Amino acid sequence: MKRRIQGLVGTARSAADRLPDGVFLVRVDNAQYRWHAQKPFYILRLCVLEPQEFAGREVSGRVYCTAKALWKLGWFLRDFLYDPELLGREEVDEKALAGLRGVVKISHTTVNGTSLLNFDGFAPASQWEELSFAASPKKANPEVA
Repeated sequence: MKRRIQGLVGTARSAADRLPDGVFLVRVDNAQYRWHAQKPFYILRLCVLEPQEFAGREVSGRVYCTAKALWKLGWFLRDFLYDPELLGREEVDEKALAGLRGVVKISHTTVNGTSLLNFDGFAPASQWEELSFAASPKKANPEVA
């Protein structure tokens, strides 16, 4: 018996198809809370808006909600301009996260043969021009080949 499973092709992407390490302007497409006894987390699915050559690509990663990792969740929420009223009430609404825009710095690591994506930093979308210019040495000095 054959079954068609939409989105399955996205799971078989090669290393050449993955986003390189770097700084990207992104939009939150989806956020989903996952409970785990030791490490609850949000899975964030982000859509790349800039740089143009990667526009439309998706990237997914985790932001943990443990006491030690709350600083990173707070950093993400503040820089992506999450509703300050909800933040003040210590509430995260998954629906309110969808559509938020900001800058994310990503890197990849391999642990025990498994490739993992890390969110290394966040910034407001308003800083994209400045950060993208600083992250690209070719733009900073066009004479460097």
